[in-house]
Amino acid sequence: MRRRVLAVLLVFAAVAVVAFAVPLALATGAGRTQALRLSREADATHFASLAGQTQAPGSTTLLREEVARYHELYGEGVLIVDARGNLRAGAGLSPDDAGVASAITAGLRNQKQGISGSLTPWSADRVLSAVPVGTGAQVDGAVVMNVSTGAARESIRTSWLVIAAGALGALAAVTAVAIALSRWTVRPLGALTDRVGALTDAVPSPRPRARRTTGRPSGRYSGPPEVQELAKAFDDMSNAVQASGQAQRQLIADTAHQLRNPLAALHFRLDSLGPHVSDAGAETYRRTGMEVDRLGGILDGLLALAVAESPDTTDDETSHVGCDVGAVVADRADAWTEALGESAMGIVLGQPAEPLFADFRSSHLAQVLDVLLSNAHAYAGRGAMVRIDTGRSASGIEIRVSDDGVGVSDDEVGKLSSRFFRGSGAGQQGTGLGLSIATALVEGGGGSLAIAAATPHGLRVTVTLPESAGSS
Repeated sequence: MRRRVLAVLLVFAAVAVVAFAVPLALATGAGRTQALRLSREADATHFASLAGQTQAPGSTTLLREEVARYHELYGEGVLIVDARGNLRAGAGLSPDDAGVASAITAGLRNQKQGISGSLTPWSADRVLSAVPVGTGAQVDGAVVMNVSTGAARESIRTSWLVIAAGALGALAAVTAVAIALSRWTVRPLGALTDRVGALTDAVPSPRPRARRTTGRPSGRYSGPPEVQELAKAFDDMSNAVQASGQAQRQLIADTAHQLRNPLAALHFRLDSLGPHVSDAGAETYRRTGMEVDRLGGILDGLLALAVAESPDTTDDETSHVGCDVGAVVADRADAWTEALGESAMGIVLGQPAEPLFADFRSSHLAQVLDVLLSNAHAYAGRGAMVRIDTGRSASGIEIRVSDDGVGVSDDEVGKLSSRFFRGSGAGQQGTGLGLSIATALVEGGGGSLAIAAATPHGLRVTVTLPESAGSS
């Protein structure tokens, strides 16, 4: 990838430099050529005007002196002829020289001849220039000059060398910047790939992991090699994390399952030991039984949490057609009415304005409601009122379970869904896994669970579930 980035930057830089240097060089050559052309045309016009003023016989002495002086000063030949092509004055140039005859003919035809195009360092040393003598359509002769291009070509060559040196310097500077930029761009990819690989190696694996290799990844990845390697490293890390998480959940489930039988045997032996316990050890025996029951609850909670956090791969029809939220809420409220009544607690159902169907398993929703109602029954306090409201919001189907009980402190509200956390008012009740299980079930189904303090006191749990596609 670094070579590709460097190549692209250099190509763009070269195109930009060439696009600037070539027009500048051409403009420099054209400007120097135009200056030489105008200068020599002015000299030729001067000789043509002087030749027109010295038409009388015997008046060519001044014209010959001017031509001789010009040739001596500039080293360029000048030839002046009359309308018949006869020589009037000349220095450094003969009618017999190559190209002079055609230049004289062009001048006598009232046609100017001079430097055509733009000069370059490799142009001809001399160029013939012809200007007619006379005014308007009247041609009284022609002036032919042998223009030297040496100075102009040398000036153009110097300018072009300066431009080329500047272009090479610019390319060198751009190359240095491109190298630094390509390293700056690609180096983080390599570092990120190494860190992802190190993180992958650090994730516990239930089975030996294949050794990482450096080289071009398989054909399933596209793009530059560095990007392919990074994508492969991310896939390996994702697979390792998923496998590790699955192994941890399986370990929890297996451990809890394996402990249930010894725990059941312990519970049975405690029951058998009950009649033989003396009055002095009765309280200890009772507390031991409570701890065994609590341990059994923890194991059941761990099993439920492992199932809730496991990916749902079964094909349950209810997960496609949606569950009737109102029916499930009414069923669980009815199931808990008697238990709540025994604690002088009541339950109120808010009637939704329309039937609500969530894209969520009915069994999971029932389990979540059981957790919320169980917590309200256990911790809200005697005489509290529990209320369940359902409705539709922008996020989906909302189910709000609230109570006007004692509630929890503000610093404990955000911890209630943490595993094994029990509020300060819970005492020795519960395992601290109920809300963790409910949260895992809701989030596993694409929803969310939020816990907040109710007004003026109590607790409110809001469950948001995705709405079924078939509901309106």
